[in-house]
Amino acid sequence: MKHISVLIKPASSLCNIRCKYCFYADISSLREVRSFGRMKKVVSRKMIENIYADLEDGDELTLAFQGGEPTLAGLPYFRHIISLVNEQKKRIHVHYAIQTNGIVINQKWCEFLKEHNFLVGLSIDGHPLYHDLNRLDKKGRGTFQKVLRTKQLFDEYQIEYNVLCVLTNPLAKEEQKVFRFIKEQNIQYVQFIPCLDELNAEKRNTYALTTKRFGSFYHKLFQLWMKELRNKHYISIKLFDDLVNLTAFRTVSACGMLGNCQVQYVIEADGSVYPCDFYVLDEYRMGYIQENTLKELFEQDIAYNFLCNQDSLKEECSSCPFWQICRGGCKRMKDAMYVDENKNCGYRQLLEEFLPRVEEILRLLERVS
Repeated sequence: MKHISVLIKPASSLCNIRCKYCFYADISSLREVRSFGRMKKVVSRKMIENIYADLEDGDELTLAFQGGEPTLAGLPYFRHIISLVNEQKKRIHVHYAIQTNGIVINQKWCEFLKEHNFLVGLSIDGHPLYHDLNRLDKKGRGTFQKVLRTKQLFDEYQIEYNVLCVLTNPLAKEEQKVFRFIKEQNIQYVQFIPCLDELNAEKRNTYALTTKRFGSFYHKLFQLWMKELRNKHYISIKLFDDLVNLTAFRTVSACGMLGNCQVQYVIEADGSVYPCDFYVLDEYRMGYIQENTLKELFEQDIAYNFLCNQDSLKEECSSCPFWQICRGGCKRMKDAMYVDENKNCGYRQLLEEFLPRVEEILRLLERVS
């Protein structure tokens, strides 16, 4: 039995808000075609057929939708995808996920998401002030209150969701405010996404996370998290969960944790397929899902070159005691969390504090469960 995950961009880079730090707006601006618009029905049908071509009875498939803002494809698009999946003859266990800014979510959306057991990622930047500094609508207004109402709808409909918080450099100074917000809003699952600089940036932007801030944020966050855990209150923080899975259960639950790239199968709205969400660029296009199966796309030279073209390790990495469980980490995240120009590594700082406590963490988790 195998489990395949596919990341689909049904509305390409289209979005109804203008986040100042949006990495996909940056990536799409470097392509010949900035946005491929909304996925057409003929592309959707061939996509599902060619994804299923490599599957066998009993396999698992995750269809995850992202953007841009994927809800701009409209509810009819998602209903069509569900119908296409239901038409397939193979007995596949299908999981659905969607990442959204929450702006257009209403009761009809909630009924649909609940009915089909979507796992939802909802973008909230950890604190009203910092959210409204960066996540603006087309008129330059903050979107926090609208997104908070969407969260309340998810709670009302008992939709499974996690909060994705973009960790900017300024926000990384406010770990106590962020953690307080998480507790006040009864957020059970949260993932902090390091805010990245532009791919070809010549000068570092003020919002881009530095490895020093990464280290200080997670140092303080870990202390707050452990205090809650000792009080039998567990909050799922993605990176902490990933480290427990890796060290205690030898399970890799996040791409790039071991420094090795994987082909993710990112499908743009025109059917073009790429190996990584950070590199949806013309030079990394592996082919088109209308023309090839995932297995055929994986066998392309572009996929092979992407996997093998790794950045050389820095001297500090090769001599690091944690090299075996990091190996330099994700190459796109290197400036946000790994070794900086002063030879400091924020991730190493976290590992030095976290790993000696894994057994204690496991004991505390048993008490919570």
